[in-house]
Amino acid sequence: MEATKKLKVVIAGGGTAGWMSACAMARQLSHYLDITLVESEQIGTVGVGEATIPTMQTFHLLLQIEEQEFIRETQATFKLGIQFENWGAKGDSYLHSFGETGKETWAGQFQHFWLRGKKEGVNHGFGEYSLEHQAALAGKFAVTKNPRLNYAYHLDAGLYAKYLRRLSESDGVKRVEGKISRVELSEESGDIRALHLESGQSIEGDLFIDCTGFVGLLIEKALHTGYEDWTNMLLCDRAMAVQTTADPQLLPYTRAIAHDSGWQWRIPLQNRVGNGLVYSSKFLSDEQAGDLLSKNIDGDTINEPRVIQFKPGRRLKTWNKNCVAIGLSSGFIEPLESTSIHLIASSIIRLMRFIPLSGVKSVDRDEYNRQAADELQSIRDFIVLHYKATEREDSEFWRYCKNMDIPDSLHTRMAMYQDSGRIFWLQDELFTVNSWNQVMLGQRLSPEGYHPVADAMSAEDLKRYLDGLRSSISAVVDKLPSHAEFVKTSAM
Repeated sequence: MEATKKLKVVIAGGGTAGWMSACAMARQLSHYLDITLVESEQIGTVGVGEATIPTMQTFHLLLQIEEQEFIRETQATFKLGIQFENWGAKGDSYLHSFGETGKETWAGQFQHFWLRGKKEGVNHGFGEYSLEHQAALAGKFAVTKNPRLNYAYHLDAGLYAKYLRRLSESDGVKRVEGKISRVELSEESGDIRALHLESGQSIEGDLFIDCTGFVGLLIEKALHTGYEDWTNMLLCDRAMAVQTTADPQLLPYTRAIAHDSGWQWRIPLQNRVGNGLVYSSKFLSDEQAGDLLSKNIDGDTINEPRVIQFKPGRRLKTWNKNCVAIGLSSGFIEPLESTSIHLIASSIIRLMRFIPLSGVKSVDRDEYNRQAADELQSIRDFIVLHYKATEREDSEFWRYCKNMDIPDSLHTRMAMYQDSGRIFWLQDELFTVNSWNQVMLGQRLSPEGYHPVADAMSAEDLKRYLDGLRSSISAVVDKLPSHAEFVKTSAM
């Protein structure tokens, strides 16, 4: 490719996925790319991806975003984890917190020492050895260095897209207003040649990025890529979202409250609270969902509830021909564990590594698709775990989940953990040993044994070791300001 010729990148759709894509590529590859984003103000975005995970900090470093400005512009708050209520059994509550729990050795992960401690009568909860867990339950937060709190954000997705749009346009991204009426394909190659708008304007490109949401206007409607359906193990196919007035308590974590046919989220922002019910249309009608949600929210509603339909699964290829699907157009699991914005960022970074400056090559496209599929399937297994590992049989929904067939990959993890407390983790997987530990224990999956390395320490030394971890964490948490206080300072 000649140094003077830029690759023409056309992004179809704005919203979170479109503007994250535009901003990242403009800030990192502006010398090589000519970027145009097409969106219509007449077409709404899903806009409810308001909870994130810690990988977003890394993405913001890539975008050179200053945190305090981001907090102010998006009405964001900080997030230390997710509290799950009524999942393993009605009345249960556990926190899946970020960071690490305890300290591990090369031979044995921390849960083995904790399990040995329980055998010796040291009956403190697993989460008491996590700084993020204890800070979250205390309602405290600060950006710290030593020790460092691992955190993510709650944010207003609509404001985030507008913020990224301003950054993108200042970096040379061209925005075109208009609805796409037709996708023109090359008769020879089958590649996308141009997008035709209702206004009559035509936008040609070399590489097209589909950020058109669930509809998949390019990747599916034009290229007929195909979809792998996961609804046999992820039953929820609806979400009803509504906003309520701000909660002055401002908890530094998301709440995920299980109901008879799904679960409810509660996400605290500076200016409001995001609420939603995720449910299966096989077990709950939209009208019943609306009644259930209205009875289980606090504060006054700000907007009318809206229903979002989705089908859990993935595109058979997320890169097909000269089109890459990013965001909801590439597939969707469900909102549990807040992975949507992470998957957008991960897809963008992967694409920039494979950016076809000298033309699309099948070897690059195939490897991109393999990595994308592996990532989504490992996250899928982690989400399915929440439904499968349960003692609930009080509704038809939960009876199905408890007894449903699951992938062999997840069955192996669960069986190994129940037998010996062992967890294997591949380096590129999003959810680490700490996450698997917290969810499996929280969902009442108790190991019958532990690694013998934990027996190498005397009972007295083990108790001293565990007590020391708890007391050091308590000392740090005691000195932290409240989350509400810290957010108020950060937003100034």
